[in-house]
Amino acid sequence: MRFFSSFFYGMCGSLVFLGGVLFFLFYDYTVDFSSLAYYNPGSPSILLDDAGNEWGRFQLDKREPVSLAQLPQHLIDAFIASEDWQFYYHHGISYKGILRSIFVNIVYGCKMQGASTITQQLVKLMFFNAKKVFSRKLQEQFYAILVEQQFTKDQILQIYLNHIYFGGGIYGIEAASRRFWGKPATELSVDESAILAGIVCSPSRYCPLFYPLSAKKRRDIVLRAMARNHFLTTTELENALAREVVIQDTTDYCCAPHVKETIRIMLEKKVGKIALYTEGFVIQTTLNIALQQSAEKIFCEHISLLKKQLLQDIDGALISISSSSGAIKALVGGVDFSSSKFNRALQSRRQMGSTIKPLIYAAALHAGKSFDDSEYDEPIALTVQAGKLWKPRNYNRIFAGKMTLAHALSHSNNIVAIKTLLSVGADKIVNLAQSAGITGPFHTYPSLALGCIDATLQEVVGMFNIFNNKGIFVEPYVVEYVKDRWGKKVWRHEEICKKVLDAHLTSQVAFVLRDSIERYFAAHPKERLTGPIISKTGTTNDSRTCWYVGSIPDYTTAVYVGCDDNRSMGKNVFPRKTSFPIWLQFSQSPSLLDSPHHLHAPP
Repeated sequence: MRFFSSFFYGMCGSLVFLGGVLFFLFYDYTVDFSSLAYYNPGSPSILLDDAGNEWGRFQLDKREPVSLAQLPQHLIDAFIASEDWQFYYHHGISYKGILRSIFVNIVYGCKMQGASTITQQLVKLMFFNAKKVFSRKLQEQFYAILVEQQFTKDQILQIYLNHIYFGGGIYGIEAASRRFWGKPATELSVDESAILAGIVCSPSRYCPLFYPLSAKKRRDIVLRAMARNHFLTTTELENALAREVVIQDTTDYCCAPHVKETIRIMLEKKVGKIALYTEGFVIQTTLNIALQQSAEKIFCEHISLLKKQLLQDIDGALISISSSSGAIKALVGGVDFSSSKFNRALQSRRQMGSTIKPLIYAAALHAGKSFDDSEYDEPIALTVQAGKLWKPRNYNRIFAGKMTLAHALSHSNNIVAIKTLLSVGADKIVNLAQSAGITGPFHTYPSLALGCIDATLQEVVGMFNIFNNKGIFVEPYVVEYVKDRWGKKVWRHEEICKKVLDAHLTSQVAFVLRDSIERYFAAHPKERLTGPIISKTGTTNDSRTCWYVGSIPDYTTAVYVGCDDNRSMGKNVFPRKTSFPIWLQFSQSPSLLDSPHHLHAPP
């Protein structure tokens, strides 16, 4: 008897304590659950170019609510099986799910499973931010119980399917279906339903627009979960697993798609995934839309022609920046954004080739050498790592004998560049490259003089730009600032600007770098550009990558061409026929030539 009395009073005490905790957590909250029944899309965020004109938006896909009765049963089954298989049996919180997730997470030593029910997910989406704290989790569970008391299961599931996030600013099952396949949700197949159900646990990882392979693996997990819950027969499961993931992205073309995607990824982290599409931010970018459109047109036309000529699946990238500020004025991350969201200008790391040679000679000048100094271009043999013998050659297989360092740079001689590196010291070259924005990793081998180091196009254009900017390095960037709807700046670009080399030294290198392009213009006078121009080619082994980087007054532009799998583009494939024509035609763009900065040389 005493035991039952103690148990009774203990339970009463626990309930009083729990009530106090709930009062403390929720007394300051007034929640209008009726908001679940309607949708407010908020205000889109707009992207402005360097003249203050709108060129793009981040907004929610138009969401047309669809009733549960209209949806195919296998679509509903897919979400139930993957997200909350006890949905129709709990009252907002799944205690079995909590215990199961704790067990699984302990067994695997990390967070492998969550315990949120569909009701909790809906509450989190509608009433809470993504910040994970203990008090928020308790509030979420408490609200889930209240929602279950005010809405039926079918109502909750219907609201959930019309509000859930699928990545890329897509909210709701109807918007996702039309965006991914161009058809209403009522026509979704079993495997398409499984794709959508698989996205919601991590849109940033499983959205098929950006990660088709991951989306397929996640789809298969959902399909097997449907079979375990007897929503699919063995035959239906096998048929669904055998289908490939085919996405028909119905997104309308927008200018600078790779830039927009880069900004989306950056700002979703800084201002929030939902806020970016609903809070009406003003995003001031550095793009010049006339230059951007010119770059896209020229780049795509040349790559299409090269594909036909070389019979290779070639792609590449282009970046043009303001020399003084590093502001990106045009960026092309590849030929076809709809087939590949990969931004080759910022993400592809390729060997630099001869584009590194200006740094080699700049380091030599800094160490006390002169461009009038002479060196012999002759056969050499060097012992490199693991005792191997390396016999470097020039690209034309000819050894020209004695030449000045100036001649060696202007003709991109390999042997003299290697000898110069060895006399200066590879460590000094590495230090200079790092100061100029090349992140490495570096290997201090003699082959460093030939550009055997990976870099992005963004890093190459930033490095070369120091020779057009008096030895000052400025990091390329694309967003100036972000304002909220009231005009307050919530984020701004922090400029990275530092002196790397003496202005007199870089002017000497720049003078030599004019030689090769001047020889070209002497043979093609009709193509001559206004003002002093400096440039450098770069070709890696077996013509895997062809670079061209050059500066006209106030702008530095870099282009690379190559296959994504880094295979050879063929024999005798050099920048003169690949990356250089893209650079030259872009540099001849009326939008660039009409720039008030282009008509005079930097002081």
